[in-house]
Amino acid sequence: MNSIDIDVGGTFTDAVITLDGRKIIAKSPTTPHDLSECFINAIEEGADQLDLDVDELLPQIEMIRYSTTVAMNRLIERRGPRVGLITTEGHEDAILIGRGAQWVDGTRPSERRNLAVQERPKPLVAPDMIVGVKERIDVQGDVVRPLNEDDVRKKLRILVNKGARAIVVSLLWSFRNAVHEKRIKEIIREEYNEYHIGFMPVILASEVVGKAGEYQRTMTAVLDAYLYHSLQLELSNTWDRLRDQGYEGPFLMIHNSGGSADLFKTSASRTFNGGPVAGLIGGFQMGQAIGKENVIVCDMGGTSFDIGVVVESNVRNYDFKPVIDKWMVGISMLQTTSIGAGGGSIAWVNKLLGNKLEVGPKSAGSMPGPVCYDMGGTEPTVTDADVVLGYINPDNYFGGQMKLNRTKAEAAIKDKIADPLGVSVVEAASLIRRIVGEHMASAIEREIHLRGYHPEDFVLFATGGAGPTHAEVYQGDIPQAIVFPESPVFCAYGQSAMDILHVYEQSRRLVFMEPVTGVYSTDYQTFNDTVAELMAIAIRDLNGEGLSVDDANFTLELDMMYGGQVQLKRMSSPLLEVHSEADMERIYDAFEEEFSQAFSPLVVNRPGGVFLDNFVLKASIPVEEITVSEHPLEGPDPSAAQKGSREIYWPNLGKLVDTPVYDMDRLRPGNVVDGPAVVESSYTTIPVPENRNFYIDSRKFGVLENMEAMNSLAATQ
Repeated sequence: MNSIDIDVGGTFTDAVITLDGRKIIAKSPTTPHDLSECFINAIEEGADQLDLDVDELLPQIEMIRYSTTVAMNRLIERRGPRVGLITTEGHEDAILIGRGAQWVDGTRPSERRNLAVQERPKPLVAPDMIVGVKERIDVQGDVVRPLNEDDVRKKLRILVNKGARAIVVSLLWSFRNAVHEKRIKEIIREEYNEYHIGFMPVILASEVVGKAGEYQRTMTAVLDAYLYHSLQLELSNTWDRLRDQGYEGPFLMIHNSGGSADLFKTSASRTFNGGPVAGLIGGFQMGQAIGKENVIVCDMGGTSFDIGVVVESNVRNYDFKPVIDKWMVGISMLQTTSIGAGGGSIAWVNKLLGNKLEVGPKSAGSMPGPVCYDMGGTEPTVTDADVVLGYINPDNYFGGQMKLNRTKAEAAIKDKIADPLGVSVVEAASLIRRIVGEHMASAIEREIHLRGYHPEDFVLFATGGAGPTHAEVYQGDIPQAIVFPESPVFCAYGQSAMDILHVYEQSRRLVFMEPVTGVYSTDYQTFNDTVAELMAIAIRDLNGEGLSVDDANFTLELDMMYGGQVQLKRMSSPLLEVHSEADMERIYDAFEEEFSQAFSPLVVNRPGGVFLDNFVLKASIPVEEITVSEHPLEGPDPSAAQKGSREIYWPNLGKLVDTPVYDMDRLRPGNVVDGPAVVESSYTTIPVPENRNFYIDSRKFGVLENMEAMNSLAATQ
């Protein structure tokens, strides 16, 4: 399928163009003032490689997939509209009270330890923009207090008069019975029609999240309303430019659930973290293609360092309590970890801690960017350090399209870092690189050890523009780090392997297995009716997008737990319907196996009974899997690919050393590059220190080997 996949990052916008079986990768600096501009620029870069104009390329494209940081950026900047919230009378303070740990949600461990400076996040909805209306639905979904429509109209006018530009309706137990929420939306439309100039989006919490958890459900709806206008503006500009230049296919958004869906079927909260999730899916697909079950996918861009983990060929690992910025939400998000460590991460001296050198989390972004970009930046960054140390060639950055200013990078590091610390510029740059590497290595180790594994159990995929450049620093004890030709744009590349996927959730508390007796429930109808309700919604949405239901795969996941425990486990159900005790037993056996793998067989508590808490139906349309081709191995001598040499600082040698530089595109399968050396490609650089080697395997992938870890692994086998 001819397709374009775009991932908008904080510093660069990445593109993968697939045309008639040929894949082209391209990058363009992100333009924060108008993301449609960098979107089209990235496509133009790829079109140039195909010797086509954009208006010649786009009519041949069948699908465009897009992941964006718009939602997160606008949220961080607090650049959303005034949102009004309508809730059940007497519960107006629910989102202000939040959960017990609301004040540390979304913070880093170091911030949580510093309790003295912790503050509750400033509410997205001001207290005076929250109103309660007279109504009540109970836990069973029965109407206890009818909706007072006059009260709704009165409270609605209060919100509008105070400047509400979006309305959220979140009533108690609305996910069991949404009749009052739907009627309130009708009243709003009666009072303020869609054709009015002051049109306001109305978000119903029951439609955004159909499960229990009042705070999470409400905050998800609030985030959707808060980010609605920003996303609408950015995406409508992009959509218009695509149509103007001849594109007629669908425009799909990448979801944090691990799939993609049409722009018109996507809520704002679903776009959060789409890029890293796409990278995780790409890592899973690539692992499947090359026979690797345990993979650490690391993406280092200009702003962040993202980690995704594939364990035993499974990425179905969800955030137990997903947080967007400072807010816990109720949607299912594949788990990835991000830290503020990228090429644009700013290095600074913390005088309060005795002139301690810190790196990040603040980033220079793409505007003005690192000092070496020569675009007005004044704060030294990781990229500046890499330039000073010689790892990055100032004349070959970004495929030679950006000339870097090494002199300015040296001056910034000298002024802001070296002089305050009393060290040389090169030593200061080396410290910056080492510290950011330690941050990344520690984050990887936590992800591995928290799952009960060891580094030697995994292979590392080094991706992102800066990922291969720092792989030797954060690789640690992982024996092999693999660099792909698509590594600099791997999140966009991963998108090309993502299915069209819709996720539907419904809370329904059922006793699956009775405590003590172990007797399975015979309430098959409630189970099947719940699945049927979700299935009907899924079929409606697929038909609405013009997709064939016959091509769809429907899978069911269940949130289940043992009695006496508080930890839910989401498991993959082997059945969509149940009709007998044997069916119930099949589901339980699958639950027990997954629960044992996730926690321990020792905490399986069958006598406590089993409770089913939530249904999750996934409707997916398979698109395209990643495939790789094999090539014959040639000799180990890489000399034909050497393009020269330059002075590079190697910490273990403690000095600048004249080091050979190789062209990645000219290295052949079987070639081995011994360290110290540097391998360059158009969009990234791979340093190979003295204790590593780098070889090209039969798939034309670069493999950076930690020789000590490889020898240790060999000794144990």
